[in-house]
Amino acid sequence: MQNPSGKQVAVLSLPVIVGALGFFVDVYDLLLFSIVRKPSLASLGLTPDQVLSKGELIISVQMIGLLVGGIAWGIMGDKKGRLSVLFGSILLYSLANIANGMVQTVEQYTWMRFIAGLGLAGELGASITLVNEMLSKEKRGIGATIIATVGVFGAITAFFVYDHFQDWRICYYIGGAMGLCLLVLRVKISESGMFGEVKNSSVERGNFLMLFTKRERFYRYLKGVVIGLPVWYVIGILITFSDKFGHEFGIEGVNPAKSILYQYMAIAMGDTCAGLLSNYLKSRRKALLIFMSILSFFLVIYFSQLLGWGSVNSMYWLCGGLGFGSGFSVLYITMSAEQFGTNLRATTAISIPNVVRGILPLIILMHKGMTSLSGNYLAGAAITGVFILGMAYYAAWHTKETYGKDLNFIEE
Repeated sequence: MQNPSGKQVAVLSLPVIVGALGFFVDVYDLLLFSIVRKPSLASLGLTPDQVLSKGELIISVQMIGLLVGGIAWGIMGDKKGRLSVLFGSILLYSLANIANGMVQTVEQYTWMRFIAGLGLAGELGASITLVNEMLSKEKRGIGATIIATVGVFGAITAFFVYDHFQDWRICYYIGGAMGLCLLVLRVKISESGMFGEVKNSSVERGNFLMLFTKRERFYRYLKGVVIGLPVWYVIGILITFSDKFGHEFGIEGVNPAKSILYQYMAIAMGDTCAGLLSNYLKSRRKALLIFMSILSFFLVIYFSQLLGWGSVNSMYWLCGGLGFGSGFSVLYITMSAEQFGTNLRATTAISIPNVVRGILPLIILMHKGMTSLSGNYLAGAAITGVFILGMAYYAAWHTKETYGKDLNFIEE
């Protein structure tokens, strides 16, 4: 693809670099609550039981914010342009995260995480959409891989920032400041030439309801959402509450923040390997199925700790294994952009990963329901995982290949 000036954009161009840095800040802020959940809520006067229950509530509200924001930013991305989302979203979540550092009550904390979720929703999908439309079809998978790989280091940075300062409020201030600094770089990025062509035509753009007017298009969208669910089942359940799972396995002393560190270090490797593998195989779908199988393998090992062989270190290493298997996230997000026409591409590429995130509260409720029915916390989580993975495998198997697909088309 060409930019407005007619020259082909290189893989390490400014849009890719700034997109990668933007996702870095996005992930830093997105995972920061999971890292500082226990100390921040404890400092607000909550008991250990309240830290668990209120933590589940706040992360659920944050994900609802991502869901609402994903749809809103997606529509804006197709109506007003990809850059409008990149500017607006980062400004909103940067200011919200600064406000997070000032909260004094759980209610304030909950509302600020909701607003931060609204802002965080636009970053990744808009960057992937812009880069996919500006790179050649052979290189766009590499561009998306660079964005995803650099981005996940945001979670690792969040861990070390908190480990260094030991003050959750300062961590939020730093995240907000990084986002505001990134706005300066955003000024130099040009809009997608492909979007410019559609914008100057009479084609209807950013109509979210179009996803429901054709059965085939709706199923295409639904499959994109379902494929991503295992990633947030792992992040939002198994990793965020790894201390609780460790206790159920008979392992005491698991630190959720350290679990996130191991997971995201491995996700960085997984994203890189998954993206390169899809280019080597010339198939997003085959690479997707391979990495879903890797994730399934580590899930089996994770739950086998119930047999009594696990330790704190084994928990951390298995969190890393789950992270590596979750590396297919770069593939399903890239495919979300490649499967839809230019007039709906931002709508789908931005909303699909955020609908996935927004479904996390339902996954948490399902886990609780299965726990209640089975009478066992671990059994409830395992049943939930089998159901989610089963749906994801089915959706991936029935998804069309998108590698090398010409993106210069519209949805009618």
